[in-house]
Amino acid sequence: MWLFALFLIVPLIEIALFITVGGWLTLWPTLALVLLTGIVGTALMRWQGLKVLAELRGDMGQLKNPLSPLAHGALIVLAGLLLLTPGFFTDAIGFLLMVPKLREGVIAFVGSRVQIQTFGGPPPQSRREGPTVIDGEFFEVDENPPPKGPSGWTRH
Repeated sequence: MWLFALFLIVPLIEIALFITVGGWLTLWPTLALVLLTGIVGTALMRWQGLKVLAELRGDMGQLKNPLSPLAHGALIVLAGLLLLTPGFFTDAIGFLLMVPKLREGVIAFVGSRVQIQTFGGPPPQSRREGPTVIDGEFFEVDENPPPKGPSGWTRH
C-alpha cells in the first residue's frame, strides 16, 4: 500500500514544484535547470561510483567484508536514477544520497531493520537426536579382473 502511495504522491509533488519553479524562472530556465541536474548527477554518480569500486576492490583484495561498499554502490545507483528522473523533488533526494555520511546513516537505519538468516553448515545441536548415521550399500571390486575375450568392436 505504501508503494502505491509513493507512486501517487511523488508525481504530485513534482508537478507542484514544476509549476512553482516555472512561475519563478519561466519555462526555459526551468528546463535548463532540470537538464543541468541530470548532467551533474551523472558526473557525481560516476565519480563516487569509481571511488566505491576502488574501495570494493581493496576490501576484496584484503579479504574483508564487502557489504559496506556494495551498499554504498547500490545507494549511489539509486541516487543516480533519481537525479536522471526529471523533477526537483527526486533531484533533491538524489543529491542527498550522494553525501557519504548520509548514505552511512541510511545503511545503518536499514541495517537495524533487517534480520539476516544464514543457511548451510551443520544443524544446531538442539535439533540433533543421536549420532549421524549414513546408510549405504557396497560391493567388492576385484583389482585384477580376469581377461575377457575381444569386445566385438574390432571385428569386421
